[in-house]
Amino acid sequence: MAEQDIKKEPVQEPETPDTPEVEPEEPQKEEKKGRKVSRKELEEVQAELEKTQKELAALKDQYLRTRAEYDNFRKRTEREKAAIYGDGTSDAIKGMLPVGDNLERALAQKDCSVEDLMKGVEMVQTQFLESLKKLGVTPMGNVGDEFNPELHNAVSHIEDENLEINVISAVFQKGYMLGDKVVRHAMVQVAN
Repeated sequence: MAEQDIKKEPVQEPETPDTPEVEPEEPQKEEKKGRKVSRKELEEVQAELEKTQKELAALKDQYLRTRAEYDNFRKRTEREKAAIYGDGTSDAIKGMLPVGDNLERALAQKDCSVEDLMKGVEMVQTQFLESLKKLGVTPMGNVGDEFNPELHNAVSHIEDENLEINVISAVFQKGYMLGDKVVRHAMVQVAN
């Protein structure tokens, strides 16, 4: 019977330490804890958004207008510069035309003495210098002036005991200035 008792007893599995069985975890879904927005808060946010959009539209409009104004200003300035240059050139030519007219009259004279011709050329030269003076152009580079390489172009050099060092002894071509700007350097001979 002992054999039968053994067979009737269920077979027990060896005991394992008390560890809970771990089941595979399902990915946890994060529940969004959103707070409910009241209708009043929603209206306030929408009003703020509309206000900001209006401000943005106003600033964009202001930017576009400013940009257009600047573009118009730039174009107008270019036109004015071109017109001023044209007016200045025209005024300079008007001042020189009488000189040219008098030179033509002098050349048209058939019977004229050398003295009369010389007097006429001197008058034309005076008229020419007056025209330059009206335009603000002044001659420079006279005999006896101190040589200045910023104003004069020395084309020759002489030794002369009667003249001081670095002094203009002869002028081959007058120089001219317009205010502080050199229009043409004087071509000179320098002593010592």
